[in-house]
Amino acid sequence: MRMRAAGGALKNGASQRSNAIAKMTIDLLSTRPGVSTLLERPVMRIPLYKVLLHNDDINTTEHVVTALARVFHFDLTVCERIMIEAHNNRVALCAVEPLERAELHRDQLSSFSLVATIEPE
Repeated sequence: MRMRAAGGALKNGASQRSNAIAKMTIDLLSTRPGVSTLLERPVMRIPLYKVLLHNDDINTTEHVVTALARVFHFDLTVCERIMIEAHNNRVALCAVEPLERAELHRDQLSSFSLVATIEPE
């Protein structure tokens, strides 16, 4: 049922009912012990893993940069920085991501004959 308000706008009876139902639901949840609203629940975080590239003396720098670009879709300057860090420090951080994606990237780097590992953040 639609009614015309004083300003000429239409009021929708259905929206008034849905607002009333929402208010009753909030009132019901706030009076029941042990029931919390979505805002009061703790946020569950997905554990993250580091993808580490290890230095080797077999692959060329161009091969490593190309592999990083193809696996992670990084800019070439980012790939070069990761490659140089691995060369100088024997290991470089490539990404921090959920386990399944980290395993995928580790395996993709291995398919390019690179040594990569994952570890919890």
